[in-house]
Amino acid sequence: MILLWIVIPLFLLYSILIIYYWQSWVSVPEYISSTEPSRCTISVIIPARNEETNIGALLYALQQQTYPKEFFEIIVVDDHSTDRTAETVKQFDGVKLLPLTGDVSNSYKKKAIEAGVATATGELIVATDADCIPPANWLRTIASFKEKNNSVFIAAPVTIHCDSSIVQVFQALDFMVLQGTTGAVVAKGKMNMCNGANLAYERKAFYEVNGFEGIDHIASGDDMLMMHKIWKKYSARVHYLKSKDAIVSTQPVTSWRNFFNQRIRWASKARLYDDKRILPVLLLVYFFNFSFFVLSIAGFWNYRYWIAAVLLWLLKTIAELPFFVSLTKYFDKQWAVKWFFLFQPLHIFYTVISGLFGQIGRYEWKGRRVK
Repeated sequence: MILLWIVIPLFLLYSILIIYYWQSWVSVPEYISSTEPSRCTISVIIPARNEETNIGALLYALQQQTYPKEFFEIIVVDDHSTDRTAETVKQFDGVKLLPLTGDVSNSYKKKAIEAGVATATGELIVATDADCIPPANWLRTIASFKEKNNSVFIAAPVTIHCDSSIVQVFQALDFMVLQGTTGAVVAKGKMNMCNGANLAYERKAFYEVNGFEGIDHIASGDDMLMMHKIWKKYSARVHYLKSKDAIVSTQPVTSWRNFFNQRIRWASKARLYDDKRILPVLLLVYFFNFSFFVLSIAGFWNYRYWIAAVLLWLLKTIAELPFFVSLTKYFDKQWAVKWFFLFQPLHIFYTVISGLFGQIGRYEWKGRRVK
């Protein structure tokens, strides 16, 4: 059973990491917007490709914002859509529509954001995706938080709205844990994590770090890689906004193939992080989950390894449960607790597979093959 002398230390380190995330998350206070009116000017930038079924709902939600309309603008950058995305946007008065032009090669979304920032007039860029829905107080909360904390970069929470299908429920739960981890590490200044569906940064800071220069050849990373560039210049002014008034809801993918493509896309930028603090964590999480594969294979030679794998599955669940429960309360997904134990094998499998193919393979996204 010499293999267990490797697996047990991995589990102990992993448990310590999860406990740290849990304690860090619950210690972050929820932000309550100031009653004082904000005068921060905002440019909401929305890259969109073939989003005719989604973008109308987003634009309607933006027009219902409680933030004064004279202090924010909406810019949609149409990334070579082949459907009626542009026609849908034109139905909304006051929304700026920009077509993405020129040779983009690999990093389409970054080029779309660059085009939006170049046109923007607001001092604060707020980025979201075309399939998202923000709450009515979204911009007011972001502006209030920025002014109170003098923030240069703000990471804010995202949740996945799901139906009862297994693929949607699983990704909603998995994404919720990623969001909790984001809040834990950003609020404590330990790591740079965020999601492009809900983030904000000063327009001048974007240009001070030369935008996406140096990372513009990477298909993904318009969020975390940009966050790290700004963090290197303004480390004390990168913050996490924990507020239910700032939670943006996004749509799930509807098939396992799209789910794995999405997660491979996210994993593909791991080796490109300039933030070296995140690499040991990624390696620990990956090798701990990979140990289940090793134990399962070793069980063909010694059945005791199968018993060890089942016990490790139980211990992993116990270690993660307090963190998971705290997240279900914040994101109003208490119903998810009953799925937690059953989804563990699926979570282990996808973590290993997406981590592997994210480093060695290509993936398909928005009808494009990228690397």
